[in-house]
Amino acid sequence: MFSPFERAVAFRYLRARKGERFVSVIAIFSLVGIALGVATLIIVMSVMNGFRQELLGRILGLNGHLGVYAQDNDGLRDFDNIAARIRGLPGIASATPIVEGQVLFTSDEGGATGGLARGIRPEDLRARPLIAGNIRAGDLARFGGDDTIVIGTRLARKLGIRVGERITLVSPQGRTTVMGTVPRLRAYEVVALFEAGMQEYDSSYVFLPFGAAQIYFQHRDSATQVEVFVDDPSRVRNATREIFGALRGLPVRVLDWQDSNSSFFNAVQVERNVMFLILTLIIIVAAFNIVSSLIMLVKDKGRDIAVLRTVGATRGAILRIFLLAGASIGIAGTLIGFLIGLVFCLNIENIRQFLQGLTGTELFSAEIYFLTKLPAVVEPMEVAQVVGMGLGLSLLATIYPSWRAARLDPVEGLRNA
Repeated sequence: MFSPFERAVAFRYLRARKGERFVSVIAIFSLVGIALGVATLIIVMSVMNGFRQELLGRILGLNGHLGVYAQDNDGLRDFDNIAARIRGLPGIASATPIVEGQVLFTSDEGGATGGLARGIRPEDLRARPLIAGNIRAGDLARFGGDDTIVIGTRLARKLGIRVGERITLVSPQGRTTVMGTVPRLRAYEVVALFEAGMQEYDSSYVFLPFGAAQIYFQHRDSATQVEVFVDDPSRVRNATREIFGALRGLPVRVLDWQDSNSSFFNAVQVERNVMFLILTLIIIVAAFNIVSSLIMLVKDKGRDIAVLRTVGATRGAILRIFLLAGASIGIAGTLIGFLIGLVFCLNIENIRQFLQGLTGTELFSAEIYFLTKLPAVVEPMEVAQVVGMGLGLSLLATIYPSWRAARLDPVEGLRNA
């Protein structure tokens, strides 16, 4: 497409000579702008992808893909039969009866905080990878009976509790006495500490044996829900329809993760789209810098263009020379930004730790961002889209200045030189 002569002249124009430094500086700023724009866009999109994937994995890893609830507030009476029916359906990974309720946690150290207590059978809790695979102290083998509890590491630090000590649960739904309503209190021995990696779970969730939770929450013959995991979370709507069919005639309602978390994940998606549009402006501004640098180059090289035309260079050759000069800036900037973005994404947690140690400040607070680590998931299609956009905008930016150079009248160029 480009002849050796055209390539030689184009790259010669990109090298600064005495009196041409300013044009070269603008070209360098254009290259740096495109590189930063492409790198920033790749990094931000990857972090947003990682943020969504990590949240989705942790939310679904602990709360299940859908829940089957009673239509009234009395709980599910025939919960084992309901769970067995659901397990028999295709595409169902597990169905677990759960008893849960809001409580206040207190300790002998004087700390107090609110949270959620969930009753689950010991074998079902050991089958949860998010909990069983992240035990930081103690042992799930001791979880059972009516006097044990498993709590998160952040909750343990907040209350000053270690394995072997006791935590007191206070339920707002107290028992009625002649003296009025008295809150229910019960102390349990902490047998294990888990760290799910999500601040909300590690600081406000505890697990009780199923029978102990039934007694504490006064659900002696019922469960609050049957928690269901499916093989493919993206097809949870199909599973919901099949569950309704299997439980036809029973007074139940089904709520899946897309319903219960729809506003949250929609907000993440909207934020991701807005960030993409905002950061695209960086690349567009850098592309305008290419336009300005090429226009100045054409104006500066007017005499050279006139000489080239008089010795036989065609308008097409002049067009290709300046097209190649401008496109080289865009291609180099896009490739540099691509490499910077990938390297940053692959080492983002190490970079965060280094910057935190350097500045002495917390750059990614788990209390604000829910997660304890900064995630980054690089999607090849998104990266290809960003690189293609950078190359496309760079190429478009060179068309008008190159066309002006090709249309320059050699007589006028020599006269004005």
